[in-house]
Amino acid sequence: MGKARNDLTIYDDTAAAWWSDDIRWVRVLRNMVPGRLAWFDRHVDWTGRRVLDLGCAGGFMAEALARRGAQVTGIDPARKAVEAARAHAETEGLSIAYDVGAGEDLPYEAGSFDAVVCVDVLEHVRDLDRVMAEVARVLVPGGRFLFDTINRNALSRFAVVTMAEDVMRLLPRGTHDPEMFITPAELDRAARKAGLRPLNRTGLGPRGVNRRGDPTFGPLPFTWLIYMGYAEKPLK
Repeated sequence: MGKARNDLTIYDDTAAAWWSDDIRWVRVLRNMVPGRLAWFDRHVDWTGRRVLDLGCAGGFMAEALARRGAQVTGIDPARKAVEAARAHAETEGLSIAYDVGAGEDLPYEAGSFDAVVCVDVLEHVRDLDRVMAEVARVLVPGGRFLFDTINRNALSRFAVVTMAEDVMRLLPRGTHDPEMFITPAELDRAARKAGLRPLNRTGLGPRGVNRRGDPTFGPLPFTWLIYMGYAEKPLK
């Protein structure tokens, strides 16, 4: 029997070393944050905004947003990862609220956030429509949902599963189930069903290699593999 796919235990298993730089795949996840923000920053002024980092893991994106002046709340089902995120934020003097929970049932009042950021998450959830409905519920009218996820096609299966997991070991084997990848059209439909208006998207991928030999990331013009996007909750 092969290794189970969509294995989310990896986030708790590596929580103690999340900020240590000792684990290559965790460093790769951290390297993706500047590439995401290079595009997200164009669409949100973070200063003073109430922002939910949905699927925060050990806190890479949450801390980056807090340093931009956002009032950040992070939530993730991986309890040990959340504990690591909370501890690291305290050592950095960052005021970030962290909760344990899942996107299908967010423990927040309607209209609690000006923006919801959700990266490296949607391709792992069991009920995309319910997650999107919860995102729309907790956003204020005019609020924005910013995300990235993995497109579903033969190329993404080869690049993310065969190469990144099985050959190059940039990710632990079993991290992803390629059947759970999401096409842009499917995500647009889920967003509209939840009452969000899709606005724009672009690709995300490797743009270089750093001194440790790890890939660095940035926006790309094609969306065949990983794509970023944002949607807005209408004012009425």
